[in-house]
Amino acid sequence: MSFTHPTGTRGARQPGGRAMIWANKLIARRARRNTGKTIGMNLLVLTTIGRKSGQPRETPLGWFQGRDGSWLIVASAGGAPGNPAWYLNLAANPDQVTVELAGQKTAVTAEELHGAEREEAWQKITSEVPQFARYQVTTDRELPVIRLTPRPS
Repeated sequence: MSFTHPTGTRGARQPGGRAMIWANKLIARRARRNTGKTIGMNLLVLTTIGRKSGQPRETPLGWFQGRDGSWLIVASAGGAPGNPAWYLNLAANPDQVTVELAGQKTAVTAEELHGAEREEAWQKITSEVPQFARYQVTTDRELPVIRLTPRPS
């Protein structure tokens, strides 16, 4: 299925600014070194290709274990009405994505989950990190859940 989530009409302020850029660099560095939890969740570094610039973009994100060795991530943007930039980059280039965990890079394919499959993943995510359920209540858009599946070598 395709990436289909529209922008909402209400929600929290979109995270951003110099402090966020600095924090993301710090968190990404930590995610590259650690295999355990950081800031209360498992972290990975997602590298996408910018849909406008064509340049690599790195974003640290919380992840959840999916089926068959896949990773699940949520395009929450802290409950903002708009999707995060990395989601838009994934939608434009779902086959040009890598995940980095504990210093190991893996090429992945991104797929947005829909229907019962999304609901099952969402229940797992919100039971592990209830903050995501609070983000969902803050906005009127359905928060996208993305599965990242390792590509064959």
